[in-house]
Amino acid sequence: MAAKVHPNLAVPSLIQPPMAPPAAMAAGDSVMKTKAAAAGGDVVLTVWRKSLLFNCRGFTVFDASGDLVYRVDSYAADSRAEVVLMDAAGVPVLTVRRKKAIGSQLGLGGDQWLVHPGEETRLPPLYAVKRTPQYVRGGGSVKTMAHVAPCGVALGAGGGGGYEIEGSYLRRSCAVYDARRRAVVAEVQAKEAVGTDVFRLVVRPGMEVSVAMAVVLALEQMFGKPSLLRSWSS
Repeated sequence: MAAKVHPNLAVPSLIQPPMAPPAAMAAGDSVMKTKAAAAGGDVVLTVWRKSLLFNCRGFTVFDASGDLVYRVDSYAADSRAEVVLMDAAGVPVLTVRRKKAIGSQLGLGGDQWLVHPGEETRLPPLYAVKRTPQYVRGGGSVKTMAHVAPCGVALGAGGGGGYEIEGSYLRRSCAVYDARRRAVVAEVQAKEAVGTDVFRLVVRPGMEVSVAMAVVLALEQMFGKPSLLRSWSS
């Protein structure tokens, strides 16, 4: 099973390199966009809900050629309210940090997940991901499950008007629309005969690949069952 999930994997080093500057996100996406252009515009990733490191929770992400492109690793005892998305070499690309709403109790309705560049959460966030309070997991009349709003940095860099997410993360079937709901810019799709721990992420022109992965990490914390990341931000 493992060989089918990551055919071209080189086991990453346990020694993490120095923290990368915020430009790492743009550099990483530049490589992915080049591959996307050659493939007709879409980036197709295989997402595995498993860390490659022993006794870690996380994600391992491969491109269409089977090469490792992203990873998320955290030891089970780690109780931080943040998740770091790294590239294949372990360089931080984005950090997704949960910001609890003042006065919130058990629910997640008022909470939001802030997407920061690199690993430095003291820097202004790029995006804020927030669950739709009226959305009922697995059904209901409200289709939009979460909103992605650009923050000051993303707006200043031409980040656009944000995104809306519809569908069911639990079933690995959801779509990310642009702010005007005129186009699907990313999709989470189930992979046949491999269960829900391995799924496909398709990113289309109009959305940065690393931001799409950050959205997946936020959805995992909101709707994952069982969530591999829930202990990090409970």
